[in-house]
Amino acid sequence: MKITNFISKKSIALNVHPADKHEAIDMLIDLLMTAGAIKDKEVVRRDVLSREAQGSTGLANGLATPHAQNAAVKKASISLITVPDGVNFDSIDGKPARLIVLLAAPIKAGDAAMTEMGRLAVILMDEDFRELLIKAKSADEVIKIIDAKEAERKKSETPEKQISAGQKIIAVTACPTGISSSFMAREALKNAAEKLGINLRVEVHGAAGVYHALTDEEIKNADAVIIAASKKVPLSRFDGKPMLSTSVGTGIRKPEQLFDRLKAGQAQVFHATEDDEPFSSKLYKKIMSIFS
Repeated sequence: MKITNFISKKSIALNVHPADKHEAIDMLIDLLMTAGAIKDKEVVRRDVLSREAQGSTGLANGLATPHAQNAAVKKASISLITVPDGVNFDSIDGKPARLIVLLAAPIKAGDAAMTEMGRLAVILMDEDFRELLIKAKSADEVIKIIDAKEAERKKSETPEKQISAGQKIIAVTACPTGISSSFMAREALKNAAEKLGINLRVEVHGAAGVYHALTDEEIKNADAVIIAASKKVPLSRFDGKPMLSTSVGTGIRKPEQLFDRLKAGQAQVFHATEDDEPFSSKLYKKIMSIFS
């Protein structure tokens, strides 16, 4: 399956001029409606704006990735607009958004769909790729650019390796909808770690579940844990480990800072409580107590 399986030519609009963030979001939702991907614009709009209220999806360097997951979405779909003149999207770097991509998924989106949406979120972090999209002259050209970039990315990808006892930094990323930000934070952390000569394993909590799950052995051998999450994730397995906790947005835009903080000894030893224990584990213990 390819990323462009989720993008209709009808859901692409180039060189548009929204007056503000809300009009840009309306344009993107209208494109999905035209493409037959959603059945209720207002419900989708409500969830997109609800996600924005938790923290702007206007990222850095002209990119914004609003997203929503709800029952009004008929099939996993992507809409895209280019705004060469830029529009204020309350971006974290204060710069106007020039490429805005809306990721929409139904409640029960399949793993394949969520994986491809996550893949798009990751390749959008490439500045040269974004500029090609912004300068595209037609929807056909947009499709070709994305297909070419995805093929290049897949060719260069290597299987995720588990870290050994001598490579001890692990991380978890998560965002409220688990469609784009969690994958982008993983990519940013991995890129920063590579530049710093640090071997890193990152677990992602996405909409369809957990990707690249950390093993018990990796957790046991870890010297420190980075949690870059904007929603609650299970933490009890990290009991006794030095931990830095931050938002998924910081994981995306300031990954080097997190490694600097680890180096400076700013991680605090995490002590698990019952609230940090996964529900499944609590249920198991309760059942066992009944029969003991």
